[in-house]
Amino acid sequence: MTEPRRAKEPKWLLRKPDPEAAARLFCFPYSGCGASMYHRWPRRIGDVEVCLIQLPHRENRIREPHYGTYENLARHLVGYLTPFLDKPFAFFGHCGGALPGVELAIQLHEEGLPAPEQLFISSQVAPQDGPYGRFLGMQDDELAEQLSELITSLGGTPDPRLVQLGLGLLGQDLEANRQYHRAEPVVLPSGITVIGWTEDREIPMDLMGGWKAWSQDCRHVLLEGRHYDFLHAPAALLDVFSAGLSPSPGSA
Repeated sequence: MTEPRRAKEPKWLLRKPDPEAAARLFCFPYSGCGASMYHRWPRRIGDVEVCLIQLPHRENRIREPHYGTYENLARHLVGYLTPFLDKPFAFFGHCGGALPGVELAIQLHEEGLPAPEQLFISSQVAPQDGPYGRFLGMQDDELAEQLSELITSLGGTPDPRLVQLGLGLLGQDLEANRQYHRAEPVVLPSGITVIGWTEDREIPMDLMGGWKAWSQDCRHVLLEGRHYDFLHAPAALLDVFSAGLSPSPGSA
């Protein structure tokens, strides 16, 4: 009698972390995207390994159901990522992609597990000030235009058929954003680096002051660029990571 086939373990990371890495930067994808959106980023920033989180219902996990809410997503990630939190680590996310990392940091802290050394929050308001963003109120034709712009920023050519297929995923990701709100800040043991962009018309820096209530170590950094320029891994952004997550000698 043949044994039943075991279900495949979800692939929450695009690459298995290097056990020799001195520190790790876990990166969440932007709304409507998968981990491959970071294809222009280096695998390491100095001694820091870049670890790409792959969410369900996209790319190599396309057949899996959507995670639903950031709270549900974080519960799954707590169990999966714990073995890889044995080195200094940080979370990065841009716009809607920043909030899952925030919720994950909250749940890690509440369960007494290692907390990130730093949360790198790019173009996103604090949860007590959200949900916020013009994408959240867009109709499908407007979202299709934004998807086309994003595909172009990723180096591709928008295909109307693929854009239409991507609208479903983007809509579910945006709904998770709409549902996420915390009336009161949660003071985390992590440092927080809030990153704004000089030409970002979506989330200007002056709307991101609420993050100061989330950490005793919160700083704001304004970089040159537009909303999607983080995709190109600009040197100034990599310098921010290096400054905020510098493993101490012998930490590996």
